[in-house]
Order: sequence, then C-alpha cells, then structure tokens
Amino acid sequence: MTEQEFWDILQAPAISYPIFYRLYHDNGVPLFFSMEDLPGTYIEIDQETYSRNNSNVRIHNGRMIEFSQNIVSKLAPGKTGTPCHPTDVSIVVAPDQPHQRWSKQTYGFESN
Repeated sequence: MTEQEFWDILQAPAISYPIFYRLYHDNGVPLFFSMEDLPGTYIEIDQETYSRNNSNVRIHNGRMIEFSQNIVSKLAPGKTGTPCHPTDVSIVVAPDQPHQRWSKQTYGFESN
C-alpha cells in the first residue's frame, strides 16, 4: 500500500446504513424490539416507540395497539383446559383420572 492509497482510504466517505426500528411479533404478541434485519414477522416503528420499549401492546392488522394497563396472564381452574393432578397444577394427567382442569386467562386488555 502506498502512502497515497492510505490517505485516500482515510478520506473516503463512510458507508452509511439505513436506521430502522422494528417490533418483531408472533401472531400479534410482541417478541422483541430490534434495529437489526432479522427473519420473522415485524412492523416498522418510530424511534420514540422503540425507546419506550413497551411490552403492553398487541399488533393487529399491521398496527400496534397500546394498552393502558398491564396485561396479565395466569392459570385459572375451570371446566375446560388441561387436566392436571387435583393438588399439583404442574402434573398433567389423563382425562380419565381424577383431575382439575386449568386454562390460561388473560386480563387487562383495555386500550387507550
């Protein structure tokens, strides 16, 4: 490398890459925010939304919907759901054995 080639490299303009902000999701449920071009389903968002990093959102028809209160999911006993041992929800049993059915309930979907 000659001295002139060295100075030419230093004076060359830097390569600029586009800056984009994305919210990756799975069927409307947010997975993560990223500035990388990754495989998967995503929507483009602005810098302010990216900075807030709010997980109390859902994606519907390509638009982000923010919720005013936390979204909470928990197991609740009921007549439908997965049959579990009567005294231990972590043990799944066959439907013909004594059991209590549990299903996931989600609360807090009041939108702004």
